[in-house]
Amino acid sequence: MSDREPPRRRVPAPAKPPRPRGAAQRQPGPGARPVRRPGAGRVPAQRPLRLGSPRPRLRLVGLALGLVLLTFVVRLLQVQAVQAGTYTAMAEQNRYVVHTLTAERGGITDRNGVSLAVSEDAYDITADPTMFGPGQLKITDGPERAAALLAPILGQDQATLVKKLRPADRNSRYARLATRQTPQVWKQIKDLKSALAQKPGTVNVLAGVFADPSSQRVYPNGDLAAGILGWVNAAGQGGGGIERMLDKQLSGKNGKIRYAQSGGREVPTAGSAETPAVPGSDVELTIDRDIQWAAQNAITEQVKKSKADRGYVVVQDTRTGQILALANSPGFDPNDLSKADPDALGNAALQDAYEPGSTAKVMSMAAVLQENAATPLTHVVVPNRLHRGDRLFQDDVDHATWNLTLNGVLAKSSNIGTILATGQLGKTQPEANKVLYSYLRKFGIGSYTGLHFPGETPGILAPPQKWSTSQQYTIPFGQGFSINAVQAASVYSTIANDGVRIEPTLIRGTKGADGRFTPAPKPKETRVVSAKTAKSVAEMLESVVDDEQGTGISARIPGYNVAGKTGTANRVDPATGRYRGYTSSFAGFAPADKPRITVYCAIQNATSGGYFGGQICGPIYKQVMEFALKTLQVPPTGAPPANLPVDYKP
Repeated sequence: MSDREPPRRRVPAPAKPPRPRGAAQRQPGPGARPVRRPGAGRVPAQRPLRLGSPRPRLRLVGLALGLVLLTFVVRLLQVQAVQAGTYTAMAEQNRYVVHTLTAERGGITDRNGVSLAVSEDAYDITADPTMFGPGQLKITDGPERAAALLAPILGQDQATLVKKLRPADRNSRYARLATRQTPQVWKQIKDLKSALAQKPGTVNVLAGVFADPSSQRVYPNGDLAAGILGWVNAAGQGGGGIERMLDKQLSGKNGKIRYAQSGGREVPTAGSAETPAVPGSDVELTIDRDIQWAAQNAITEQVKKSKADRGYVVVQDTRTGQILALANSPGFDPNDLSKADPDALGNAALQDAYEPGSTAKVMSMAAVLQENAATPLTHVVVPNRLHRGDRLFQDDVDHATWNLTLNGVLAKSSNIGTILATGQLGKTQPEANKVLYSYLRKFGIGSYTGLHFPGETPGILAPPQKWSTSQQYTIPFGQGFSINAVQAASVYSTIANDGVRIEPTLIRGTKGADGRFTPAPKPKETRVVSAKTAKSVAEMLESVVDDEQGTGISARIPGYNVAGKTGTANRVDPATGRYRGYTSSFAGFAPADKPRITVYCAIQNATSGGYFGGQICGPIYKQVMEFALKTLQVPPTGAPPANLPVDYKP
């Protein structure tokens, strides 16, 4: 066993590297190079880097873009279809808006250019109710919060403001919160509005509050001539008097402005379009402020002293028919109508119809003289009583038989003597009635004065065929028909103007925006009686004041010849339609021989002191006439009075 060699151990061959899958088995062919075995001193070759497929990434990007487009489509459908109304309303908050530019109202002055009514800058406080809703402010109590801030500034009830800011019509975009507020009020609101806008985290509940430029009517003389001027109502329109009568000329023409707004503020870069307002015309009255003051002061004091219902004074230029004063008492302050008595509004001198009494006898005397039925010196026997028709007539004072001239009948204001004189106007009483009626109409009785004043009454004068039995005899001495105060003054101005009636006027002219003055149309003139008749009547009226037997001696003015007539008429109570109290009056002109000014005064239902016209209206006539003569610098004529006889000895 020793001779045998030990057995050899078999060493395993090195393993071959794995081949890639799918690789073909290469078989060595003839002449092929022997396969190099790994581990024979060579670095093994690296495997090639291969990119992944792009398809998954493209799918992901496409999906993301699709989601984005879907989002836009859904939003577009939401805006244009589902919530179209909501977004339309939101867009309305930032669109163009149009505001009215209120024209400046023309001023009113007296004949000397003194301002009686002017316009001052003011603002109408307005709001856009849609800007107070939850959609705009993101709160539910926007109107309540805004009203709480505005109420003390505007002086209005908070609940009222809430109703305006939350109207029943939800689409309403305009609410007027207050009118004609001062610039100080708007500045206070504007400052508060700005403070809210600048305070972080605070809702600006006043963003929807705006101001439209306007104007406020101011009457610098308070209640002076208020019955003539009238007032302007809350809508900016004339509510009475000249303000109403000439509202179209005074108000002018409003303009408008269009601009873009965003969040309640104007966008300055968006541009604007404006149609300028055309200011109203200025109106110049025939009134003289100083004479108006004297007349108004005199009648106011006498009405208070007599505890009367009311009174009026008319002052007229006899040569032109222009009214120099038209005073009423009680009056009102057009600056504050809340304190005015409703019964005092208007112009009683033109709106009251009343029986004139003995001041109307001047028309009867003019008719008698013009018809040559008598002369101022004709003798008239005046008994204590006169039976006519179904009545027994008497004079104001009980007397024995008077032997008077026709001049004396007027001087002593005899009703009986007037009935007897006018009875001579016709062969029969009906004929005399027709003649007297024709003269009354020529004097303007029963017709409008020509002033075209709001609320004016033409009075009442029935045609003669409708006169009752008593009216045939009462109308000659001023009972049984009615007039207004301006008509009464016009009668005396007609006599003073040589028998020619000139329609009364209150307007001298207007001045437009171009500054050009346009005179008022010339008033109508009508010949009523001849100049000779007018002069005779004027001389008879002198006896009423100058003669000791006259009823108007309280109206004497030193240095001037004064023509005048008293009147005391039974008064119809407007409330009951029955006679109660008296209408006391006095009418006349001066200088009597060269007339320049007519003054008429009437007081209704004086209940304290006397009630006769010469007693309570004569002094007013004197006071106002003296002032007017001095104001207009009318000198005395120096001519002696006529001194016609009042009575005669049989």
